[in-house]
Amino acid sequence: MQPSFYVRDVPVYGDVILAPMDGISDMPFRILCRAYGSAMSYTEFTNAAGILHGADRVMRMLDYDPSEKPAMTFQIYDADEDRIVAAAEKIEALKPDIIDLNMGCSVPGVSGRGAGAGLLRDPDKIGRIFNRLTKAVKVPVTGKIRLGWDQESKNYKTVAKVLEDNGASLIAVHGRTRCMAYGGNADWSAIAEIKQTVKIPVIGNGDVKTPGDIAKIKAQTGCDAVMIGRAAIGNPWIFQRKNREEITLDDVVTMMRRHLKLMLDYYGIAGLTLFRKHAVRYINGVYGASELRHALVRCETPEQFEEIVGQAQAQNE
Repeated sequence: MQPSFYVRDVPVYGDVILAPMDGISDMPFRILCRAYGSAMSYTEFTNAAGILHGADRVMRMLDYDPSEKPAMTFQIYDADEDRIVAAAEKIEALKPDIIDLNMGCSVPGVSGRGAGAGLLRDPDKIGRIFNRLTKAVKVPVTGKIRLGWDQESKNYKTVAKVLEDNGASLIAVHGRTRCMAYGGNADWSAIAEIKQTVKIPVIGNGDVKTPGDIAKIKAQTGCDAVMIGRAAIGNPWIFQRKNREEITLDDVVTMMRRHLKLMLDYYGIAGLTLFRKHAVRYINGVYGASELRHALVRCETPEQFEEIVGQAQAQNE
């Protein structure tokens, strides 16, 4: 099988990718999505200061499964240039294929202190960081960005060129500004402009909700791959380009059991509680979903989970 594209020298087999999402794209969910066709694995964004302190919770976020290679990507964030570089040097020892810098997080507690999308306000600083990163580590370094801080300060073409000129090997673009958060509509035309501005691969992200949207954003932007975030929660079949309406209740229950087992194997019994946010999304559109949702979020044992989903299957026969 031929790679769809390369991140410098790292082959990527496929053109649909699970987005990094805080509290969502942990190792169990990434394993599932990878098995269904996600072409790259991005960790949840990890705090550079936490990495340097060796915080157990932060370092555990960098766990990965062998099935996630090639293109296993560690995503880090911070506002401090020295910490970003030092953290990248430290985690390279864990053998990721790629290290990515988050410049897209819009959460005020992150962007408001100059990290995440806050970095977009200072393209020169981004240039310095990437110039240092690409010299400090051997693996490819990439960046995930938004279109700018707000409507009046869209600087995505400038930032994209700065990234390329300072050694970035790929750019992922969410077609919204920081101030839009997840509101309004993603601007795919801006992603197309970035693709025309740089020679490195570009991943398009934003408002991709169906297999049809995957085709549309690729056609409109010319992007090398498509990143899917919220629409993948409870719907790993999107990486197979299957419409959610094609998925039967038996498919859903089978997937929920598989996902829960991965969560329990990795987290122990705490995995059941952590699974709830996925469970409520899996059952969207299922007959009696509101009652089922109510039961699932109160479920306290794997046996209760089995009883609940078994009853749901019986009622939907």
